[in-house]
Amino acid sequence: MLVSSIIKAYRLNLSSSSTFANITKRVYNTQNYTRYLNMSLTQKKFNPLKQLVAEKPFKIAVIGSGNWGTTIAKVVTENAKQYDKLFYPIVQMWVFEEEIEGEKLTEIINTRHENVKYLPGIRLPSHLVANPDLLDTVKDADILVFNIPHQFLSRIVSQLKGHVPPTVRAISCLKGFELGDKGVQLLSSFITDELNIQCGALSGANIAMEVAKKKWSETTVAYQMPEDFRGKGKDVDHQVLKALFHRPYFHVSVIDDVAGISIAGALKNVVALGCGFVEGLGWGNNAAAAIQRVGLGEIIKFGQMFFPESSVETYYKESAGVADLITTCSGGRNVKVGKMMAKTGKTALECENELLNGQSAQGIITSKEVHDWLVTCNKVEDYPLFEAVYQIVFNNVSMDKIPEMIEELDSLGSAVDKDSDSEDSS
Repeated sequence: MLVSSIIKAYRLNLSSSSTFANITKRVYNTQNYTRYLNMSLTQKKFNPLKQLVAEKPFKIAVIGSGNWGTTIAKVVTENAKQYDKLFYPIVQMWVFEEEIEGEKLTEIINTRHENVKYLPGIRLPSHLVANPDLLDTVKDADILVFNIPHQFLSRIVSQLKGHVPPTVRAISCLKGFELGDKGVQLLSSFITDELNIQCGALSGANIAMEVAKKKWSETTVAYQMPEDFRGKGKDVDHQVLKALFHRPYFHVSVIDDVAGISIAGALKNVVALGCGFVEGLGWGNNAAAAIQRVGLGEIIKFGQMFFPESSVETYYKESAGVADLITTCSGGRNVKVGKMMAKTGKTALECENELLNGQSAQGIITSKEVHDWLVTCNKVEDYPLFEAVYQIVFNNVSMDKIPEMIEELDSLGSAVDKDSDSEDSS
């Protein structure tokens, strides 16, 4: 009787003493978690991508060797070696031949394994081969990765016509649009139409040098399965693309919305120029945030208006959306050019030439493409920020007028929307 009373009292004391019970539980849980964490770090994790096998290993060719082109080539070459049952281990990279202190850039890359001009200080895999011959680069390739300034795409594609079979698949890392007889066109769609191959897109919050240095980041790959899909192990699918681009330091999500990530990737550069303007003027973080807010709205509106197949969710959920906008507006090439324009009064092209070591600020040409298209569609008033950036870059309008232009055009756009609503309801 006495023993049972003592045990009952002890149990009652434990249940009523929440401090003691919680501490004991916490210590137990912490010990278990630490043990689990140590096991996770020491044991080799199961990698489902390792199970992928191709009937014939896919050969990869990267078209472009600039800052981002070389970085992506490095990523896919690392994966080609890791997934040797899926990819051919040697990756070809087309290089626009240049001479660096009397030595050909391709020879430097192939002997020193470093792109000293566009990605200095980064060791490249030995099985990444720099090739100055475009047609030789893509010969027998199964997957093409396009990564050049988009103003050169038309010329490159015209050279490739007749040399790329329709079974080849492609991913575009380019940012921008193509304007032509078909109106405004995604660059991936342009590649598909011109070469008769299925093409997806890659875009995300990716500063090339950070990815090259293996600093953790993420990106989005979008690809729609073609009607002539040849079957698993014989053709490229989402899993193959995941294996091609995903690294421990470079997280990849694969989706279907090619239009959404392409639009976000192109238009964020125009917004970034605007952020560069207000930063160079010394207007502070509030102004930069306002530019990004207006810019995000215009990106989504542009997508829904001209590419209704794009998903609004992509802009919010994916790295290619708002995350990329924030990163680009925090200090990418376009911000640097816009900032220098504001501080020096120099033109956009002058700033680009001085700052970017032969590379391009894609927002410059994209702002003109967007303006020309909006004029054609009589929709300029719906996009006050895009129009303000265009007028500053190409017509030397004062940057001080940015708030005025946004407010004025925004008011006009709202009035037009109301008129349209009235007509729809009548």
